[in-house]
Amino acid sequence: MPEPTYFRQLKAGRDFGKNNPVAVGMDNFIYLIGDRAAGQCLVVDPAWDVTSIVNAATADGMRITGALVTHWHPDHVGGPLMNHKVEGLPKLLELSPCKVHVHKGDVSFVKMMTGISDGDIAVRESGDKVKVGAVEVECLHTPGHTAGSMCFRCGNALIAGDTLFLQGCGRLDLPGGSIDEMWTTLTQRLATLPGDLTLYPGHDYSGASAPLEDVRRTNPILNAPDVSAWRRMMGR
Repeated sequence: MPEPTYFRQLKAGRDFGKNNPVAVGMDNFIYLIGDRAAGQCLVVDPAWDVTSIVNAATADGMRITGALVTHWHPDHVGGPLMNHKVEGLPKLLELSPCKVHVHKGDVSFVKMMTGISDGDIAVRESGDKVKVGAVEVECLHTPGHTAGSMCFRCGNALIAGDTLFLQGCGRLDLPGGSIDEMWTTLTQRLATLPGDLTLYPGHDYSGASAPLEDVRRTNPILNAPDVSAWRRMMGR
């Protein structure tokens, strides 16, 4: 990734949420993307232990000036999860007041889960660019896991949230999930991206990163021959 880009992958149980067994079990990745010269960064999906996430940025000489949301699920933005209250966006806004960038398809769910207001949110659509210093992050609408799921592209990095893992993809049976939208996302929206991008997923279910061309070759959900086979693979 070209200078002056700052990029850091944080893992639950290692870099934050060390004393939270639920966070450790969920294996979330959180990302910091920014401009080293400006000392500013964006945080992708701040949840579980926001103080440690902010402290990690601060220790690197960075200040969080915005949040990017891949999708509305509470393990990514905060809120109630399995009788557990996940810390998330409200805590971030308390510690580092900033705009939260959310695709329009997930805005209502993010507000419901976290209680943040319209004034806290910058509504995004596919192709929008979010700048931090001289560094630019492109928002890519990739529905399927949720109606407003987004991936974020910065330089040669593709942060995929729960849209795509190194092996498999996110669940499609929760509110806003769609088997057919995910098929379109995987075979059309993401298929146009260059293979030399590095895929960074939202969870460490099968690895922390890999070249997209390798994921295309080895991930079985990307190798269904047609939509009928894809539906059968997804249990439909």
